[in-house]
Amino acid sequence: MSSKLALNLTRNYSINFELPKRAKKKIIFIIIHYTGMKNETEALNKLCDYKSKVSSHYFIKNSGEILNLVPDLYVAWHAGKSSWKKLKSINNYSIGIEISNPGHDHVYKRFNSKQISSLIKLLKNLIKKYKIKKENILGHSDIAPNRKKDPGEKFPWQKLAKQNLSYWHNLSLRKIKKNRNIEISQLEEKTFFNNLYKIGYSRIIKSNLKKNRINLIKAFQRKFRQKLINGKIDQECLLISKNLIKL
Repeated sequence: MSSKLALNLTRNYSINFELPKRAKKKIIFIIIHYTGMKNETEALNKLCDYKSKVSSHYFIKNSGEILNLVPDLYVAWHAGKSSWKKLKSINNYSIGIEISNPGHDHVYKRFNSKQISSLIKLLKNLIKKYKIKKENILGHSDIAPNRKKDPGEKFPWQKLAKQNLSYWHNLSLRKIKKNRNIEISQLEEKTFFNNLYKIGYSRIIKSNLKKNRINLIKAFQRKFRQKLINGKIDQECLLISKNLIKL
């Protein structure tokens, strides 16, 4: 695989995975994360430490080097409590990719070009190998909006979409920006949330309703409206949600 796609793939080893192997056809998602730690070496060590109870299949370093920590056919521990559409425990159905980045708690930064170039090569390989649909390339915050923010609003989803590696709307950013901060009606708010559920986001948990509602809106914005993450639904968000369910 390394020579064929020039992935610069290095074998590392994490013992944090489930036995036995799963069937190839069970892999239907790819979940993208950031490490969320100040130090790249510490992040890698954590993913390989049995005490941490976390792991991923792949780790992309700042240099762009790709490390393979867990073989694809084993369930790695990267998604935690999660859901998408009717499926829960997304670990069972996914491949996890960690990208070195300090994250929101440690001076969140843009992912560099070497990292994204390596990610694109890796995604193309995995999509072909497991026949994964582009709408099933997700961020951790998509499947766990109440717990996670990664890979966050600086992750280039639109760039991936241009290579058919991600789900994205086909609206003009310049045109829809005119609808930013314009209020919506209660009926339109209901439509917005129903659109999110159709896309795949989990329904809002009734306990702690206000907080969970904001978390869900922000998860949507971090992916599809990255210039303003405020947890408020406006006409711009509504237009994007309507467009996405028509694709």
